[in-house]
Amino acid sequence: MNHHHLLDRAYGHTSNDVLIRATVSRLVYAIQPSSVNFSQHLPSDDDPHERISAHVSGVNTLTIDKFEGRYLLSGGADSSIVIWDLEAQTTASEAGETHLPLSAVHKTTEEHKLGITQICYYPFDSLAFLTSSYDHTVKLYSSETLAPSASFDLDAVVYNIALSPIASHLLVACASQAPNVRLVDLRSGANTHSLAGHTGAILSTAWSPVREHILASGATDGSVRFWDIRRSVGELGVLDLEDSTGILGSTTSSFSRNATCGQAHRGPVNGIVWTEDGHHLVTCGHDQRIRVWDTDTGANTLANFGPMVKNSGLAPCIPVLPPARYFQPGADVMFYPNEHEIIAYELFDGKLVRRLRRPEQQKRIPEVAAKGQRNVKDRITSLAWRAYDTEMYSAHADGSIAAWKPRTEEDAELDEEEEEERRGREEGKKRKRGVLDEIYQGLTKKQITFGNMGL
Repeated sequence: MNHHHLLDRAYGHTSNDVLIRATVSRLVYAIQPSSVNFSQHLPSDDDPHERISAHVSGVNTLTIDKFEGRYLLSGGADSSIVIWDLEAQTTASEAGETHLPLSAVHKTTEEHKLGITQICYYPFDSLAFLTSSYDHTVKLYSSETLAPSASFDLDAVVYNIALSPIASHLLVACASQAPNVRLVDLRSGANTHSLAGHTGAILSTAWSPVREHILASGATDGSVRFWDIRRSVGELGVLDLEDSTGILGSTTSSFSRNATCGQAHRGPVNGIVWTEDGHHLVTCGHDQRIRVWDTDTGANTLANFGPMVKNSGLAPCIPVLPPARYFQPGADVMFYPNEHEIIAYELFDGKLVRRLRRPEQQKRIPEVAAKGQRNVKDRITSLAWRAYDTEMYSAHADGSIAAWKPRTEEDAELDEEEEEERRGREEGKKRKRGVLDEIYQGLTKKQITFGNMGL
């Protein structure tokens, strides 16, 4: 615990915000794999050690509601959807503490016919959520019944969908195999219009968190484009990885760019996320680079995240940015799904904070490396941050969902103390048992003689 912060707060030298920031940022840096499991059902009595996965054919995407931070939705490679209550009592099993589904829907002809690519809650009401799929559709579901209430056919694989967290409009930005960003209006149930400019399939879209009509998109052509959906010519500009100055000092408005063919990455762009203040954009590409952009100028900030970054496949590869209020200004942290591990970086300078792996994965990696194989099964497909808690969850291609929670030095010390106390109690019981055994053996081994009573 930050005792000096507590003292400063007690004496009125600092505010509550400073204390909260110091405490929570410390917890973020202490995140580690948790032993909590997610399973469709408990193991049978015949095989109590059997590991039951969260989804049979792999988990493609996760999301957590931002109202209560309680309900986790997961979408499977087999088109199944499961909702989990993170505050429900876990069930003890041989595998450890286990979350069981609150509700689930498996592959049927009424639902998606192919794997789900993205799942997200309706921004203003957690009673509804949307999914996209390889079967060319976007569907709107009820969180209570897990039944679809609307379906939109886009005639192409839909890799990613995005809803504005602040907008009064109800437009879903869809990234698909087509070179245009498709906008679906949930009010009218129609495809309103397309945003043309990319020359390849769209892989990622993201709405500005501060301007309801501004959208960013990334595609297989390596470009990242900004759009104002109110304009007849919607495109505002293109990011250019060679541009580190942007339009500082220019009289033109934010996002305005002269370039029309710049590349943000030398390869497909399958990950885009805004910082919550809207001043920066993070993009991820197949050139094994993560880039941070100043959205006020369009400049590449040149943050360097080193040679460990891996990125392949057309599925979304979207980092998680914990709330900025947890950190000192400019000290934001990013968690990146780096195939079989999660890498934590300082966002604005690319400094490596830590590498996170599940215990079983730490054992498996050397074996896979020795054989020269790629560890595809345990690939991380999605990350989700839990609102109001310092917790993160990851989806894996092997069908599992992993929880990541803080474990501080104090937690480790408490665990050691509890372990020592447990050992002490066991040793005490052993000593008592030994004394009783000695007494019992002494009584049973002692020869008893009966004298002649004068008979």
